[in-house]
Amino acid sequence: MKRGSHIAIFDTFKTHQAKSTRESKRQRGIIAHIALEKNPSGKTRTAIAHILAKKYGVAWQNIYSAIFKDLDEVLIPANVVKEGGRLPIKRGPKALQIEGIPYYELTNTGLIIASTIEETGDIRLRMKLLEIYLLNSNANNASINENNSVINDGILLLSRYAPTFILKIINEYIVAYNRGEIERLDKLDIENLKKVISNQITIEKELVDACMVLSNDKKEVLKNFIEKIS
Repeated sequence: MKRGSHIAIFDTFKTHQAKSTRESKRQRGIIAHIALEKNPSGKTRTAIAHILAKKYGVAWQNIYSAIFKDLDEVLIPANVVKEGGRLPIKRGPKALQIEGIPYYELTNTGLIIASTIEETGDIRLRMKLLEIYLLNSNANNASINENNSVINDGILLLSRYAPTFILKIINEYIVAYNRGEIERLDKLDIENLKKVISNQITIEKELVDACMVLSNDKKEVLKNFIEKIS
């Protein structure tokens, strides 16, 4: 990650911690739109500006320059977004007609970030993005070891049965990356993952450990208790 390029997706106002900044909303909107849009023509800067402007109730011309900056100065340098190709145009400067206008795709880093933000959609869709991320990571990593395999298999299993827990883990991992504590996000590193989340999941680990040793009748008591308080 280019450390001078701060990803603002988790930024909030200092005086209002529950309220996201405009930059945060914009970057999350850009990432979510690119993740969901299938047509390249819908993933140009102008197309993204039109979509977000409609969402925020402003003129697209008023948001275009900010989106340009988000892409060129933050999301692309931080390896969240990449140029996916160029689309030909029939009007405008001749040089631009020859070169075409760029449209954008998410990198693997962008996919894992997209899987954690609510703007991308319901939790099943977000888990699908996370699955694609893991498949890409495996395809690009020739030296998958046993530990990596255990992590990948565990995430894929829990993404189906405990997606909220998986989102908690991945969200903590991305926050650590954004703080500069992790060098890269394009693949999960087991040592970094352990370092980041070991203190965050003590409650869950305690509960799993208890379930492993409890007799069936006591498991039923625990199950009934959880159902009553949830």
